[in-house]
Amino acid sequence: MAKPHNPPPEGWDRHSILGEIRRQNMTLTELASRADMRPNSFGHVWTRTVRKAEAVIADFLETDPAELWPDRYPITSHRIYDIRKHGPGASQKRVAPADRAEAA
Repeated sequence: MAKPHNPPPEGWDRHSILGEIRRQNMTLTELASRADMRPNSFGHVWTRTVRKAEAVIADFLETDPAELWPDRYPITSHRIYDIRKHGPGASQKRVAPADRAEAA
């Protein structure tokens, strides 16, 4: 377990994470067996959030899980659209002012 010498400048993706794990002579199956987890849960980490598997991979690479999966962190518990974060959404029920002007 060694910290990566040069993390990817454009950020981590699936291939760079797998490449770094393999450079250190490790496999996801071996990581799963060391963590007493099923290997399938490590295979799902690319498409689903599996916090325990993410933590094991990040620990092996000696980095923060938020650095490997920035779109999944920080952990939020709400599923409500945050207007401050994403901006105002377009309502399907609201009629745009331009449409009213053309209709009149």
